[in-house]
Amino acid sequence: MKHVRALLGATALPPGVIFMAATSIEDLRTKILDLEASSQAIVDEANEEERDISDEEIETIEANKAEAVKFAKQIAAREAAKPLTAGPGRVTKAEPTNRDEPAVSRKLVPATVRDSARHGFANLGEMAMAVRAAKGGNYEHESVKKLLNAATTYGNESVGGDGGYLVPPEFSREIWQKVQAEENLMTRCTQLQTGGNSIVLPKDETTPWGTSGLQVYWDGEASTLTQKKAVFETTQFRLVKLTALAPVTNEMLEDSVSFESWIRAKVPSLMAQAINTGIVSGSGVGAPYGILKAAVAGTIVSVAKETSQPASTVWFANINKMWSRMYAQWRRNAVWLINQDLEPSLHGMAFQATGASSMLPGTSAVPAYLPMNGLSGSPYATLMGRPVVPIQACSSVGTQGDIILVDLNQYMILTKAGGVRTDTSIHLYFDQDVTAFRWVFRINGQPMWGSTISPQNGSNTMSWAVVLDAR
Repeated sequence: MKHVRALLGATALPPGVIFMAATSIEDLRTKILDLEASSQAIVDEANEEERDISDEEIETIEANKAEAVKFAKQIAAREAAKPLTAGPGRVTKAEPTNRDEPAVSRKLVPATVRDSARHGFANLGEMAMAVRAAKGGNYEHESVKKLLNAATTYGNESVGGDGGYLVPPEFSREIWQKVQAEENLMTRCTQLQTGGNSIVLPKDETTPWGTSGLQVYWDGEASTLTQKKAVFETTQFRLVKLTALAPVTNEMLEDSVSFESWIRAKVPSLMAQAINTGIVSGSGVGAPYGILKAAVAGTIVSVAKETSQPASTVWFANINKMWSRMYAQWRRNAVWLINQDLEPSLHGMAFQATGASSMLPGTSAVPAYLPMNGLSGSPYATLMGRPVVPIQACSSVGTQGDIILVDLNQYMILTKAGGVRTDTSIHLYFDQDVTAFRWVFRINGQPMWGSTISPQNGSNTMSWAVVLDAR
């Protein structure tokens, strides 16, 4: 959107701009902030329009940076010229010190080692308090000096009219690591990254036993070789946004420990749940294309219920047929995703070892389901030797999607290089004395394959994911 620069007015500066001579250090700092705000506005506009930064815009950013460096040198020179002692005229007598004062009245400041990744902040709460102090004009506060002295590549400057500060990279990484540490499906998927906003993927969906695509033939001696060219398809994969906007009262910011523990627990859990739900049942419009969406489109296998099967039940016959429809080469990485309410039915599931036709739960002596840390001896329960993972994203018991057999290596997750972007601003809720913390994660997901697999011999199709129809 082009309105960003219009809102900034005089702050959006053309390349090579020349300022009038500044009269004070504060004037110089203001001009630096204006230049940095101009550059950030260009980046924000490119992000909002989901495009690359143009060559002209890059030149503007570089010119702004060069001017800012000049002003920074002017500030450093003026700071260096300041006298080390206060008071008018030449000092001919040693200034009094606190050497003779009682020890209890001395102000002792312990030496500290600066953490380059955190910019000297102990935690996210301390940085939030520094942002609040800076926007209130308290530039002498020690925490504000950390903001002013931090390297510009860590995005800690004012963002134009918004007046927020970017959180240093370490805090963003810590939050993202917690998202991945959750039991979420993204860690099981094939993950791709892009520096732009989309990626084009070539695919080969032919089978070795099919009639399309590259083929091999038994040709006779001296005969003309049979020709068959390869067949490829392409898929364009575009990023969408997963966001969180967390308004936090300034009273909460004053209590660093409470704020930090709350925000670090809440946002990652919301992101993990949204990712799981998108993979399982996403619509594909402004969200990932989910497994159940593929089932409706007929690009994965959906197994019908048994004749006279009661509602909201799962029989061993269902499990056996789902297993047979998973392509054999993908079984080794497959997992069962279930609604947790299915576990009582699975605990009673068994089959007839003698070959009897009965498949009803509880009528045979051989268990089909092995509980975790029991007979299976693994962190998950197992079914057909594969882990059973209960997740809240699965559908209600009795509906399609309450149990899914899937190899998530065949599901692609595309993310923006750089991971989660984190911003703060006090101006959105200024009249309520509230600071807004925002997380933006550009991500998308979709299956690799757009069709089921037809076997060489037989009529039952196979796929990378198999669901059970509603009962």
